[in-house]
Amino acid sequence: MERFDVAVVGGGPAGLAAAIEAKKNGAESVCVIERDKELGGILQQCIHNGFGLQIFKEDLTGPEYAERFITELKEQNITCKLDTMVLSIDKDRNLDIVNTYDGYMRIKVKAIVLAMGCRERTREAINIPGTRPSGVFTAGTAQRFLNIEGYLVGKKIMMLGTGDIGLIMARRLTLEGAEVKAVLARKGYPGGLMRNVAQCLYDYNIPLMLRHTIVKVAGKDRVEGVLVAKTDEKSRPIPGTEELYECDTLLLSVGLIPENELSKEAGIEIDPATGGPVVNESMETSVGGIFACGNVVHVHNLVDYVTEESRRAGKSAAQFVAKELAADGTTISTESGAGIKYIVPQRIRPANIRERLDLYMRVTGIFKDSKLIVKSGNEVIKSIKKKQMTPGEMERIRIPLNILENLNADVLSVHVERNNT
Repeated sequence: MERFDVAVVGGGPAGLAAAIEAKKNGAESVCVIERDKELGGILQQCIHNGFGLQIFKEDLTGPEYAERFITELKEQNITCKLDTMVLSIDKDRNLDIVNTYDGYMRIKVKAIVLAMGCRERTREAINIPGTRPSGVFTAGTAQRFLNIEGYLVGKKIMMLGTGDIGLIMARRLTLEGAEVKAVLARKGYPGGLMRNVAQCLYDYNIPLMLRHTIVKVAGKDRVEGVLVAKTDEKSRPIPGTEELYECDTLLLSVGLIPENELSKEAGIEIDPATGGPVVNESMETSVGGIFACGNVVHVHNLVDYVTEESRRAGKSAAQFVAKELAADGTTISTESGAGIKYIVPQRIRPANIRERLDLYMRVTGIFKDSKLIVKSGNEVIKSIKKKQMTPGEMERIRIPLNILENLNADVLSVHVERNNT
């Protein structure tokens, strides 16, 4: 049995940042376990720029951003087990793993950081009827085929969903000579960052069809077309509005799901709003000594936010090993009010906060000229004016430590207040 102070499950941007931070903060032995054959995760296939603007103050591609952390990981002499699958985590923080060079083995650790990322929703997950021809891909799969394997997935493409990977792939496929006939959104607003809508669709004259969805896929061996219908206020197809669009490929960008099978098996409490573990200010889950960060907790739209959050998780794991993390004392719960879908972290222990706490959240709809109101009981402790908020863009509120230490209630709530003027 190998022994480590900290084991990080996942070698993507979250896992890399957490492992490095754990080592920098005193963890003597750190191991990163990654099921792929290389580190970097999804970043390795994201060859577009836009990464690192906050962390490095530079405009980097995904592989460039990942390489910064991979290089530092090697300099810190952190152990990496690639092409390795974690099978289970038991109550004593033993990890059962398997790979082709060690075979089956068990690792004993003092703290675990979960950084498994997320997966894409498929056609089966959203129940699109019709035949089962080739030519139906998730946006991330198409991205890997094109950017890593060098295969163009199609020439006449329809896209359902407006996640950021899908928006970026609409532009990427256009640059490779394919015709993206339209991008459809079930709701009345796009689900990705507005900057990606502008730079990837509007700049390339790719039609964005709001309140539309696909109700049938046609074709025997290969996709020949899709039946598109308008949707109502509840995103349901409206009978009689169907129209057939000819195409040879359908791309799906219809949401991401945090990869939490391991978390559930370990008995970790899952937040139904995020699909990820309930965490506290230190990114510790409901099981002591197991931390989580990145898209396994909640889906981010900026890798810089993933890095910030993961550094906190890695540092906290090292503090747990050194018995420097306070387990007792006042605990404050966060609560989603009107207009807020979720808040992370869900629990706060002020004793473990040094200067401030960052609250991350998403709103439930489009809000213009409104405010984010933070309350402790009936007392408003912070009010932030917002020109516009959308579900596709994560919001962050920073609460100073001195405010948290002087709260009059054990619940911190956030809600959206509309401007009635």
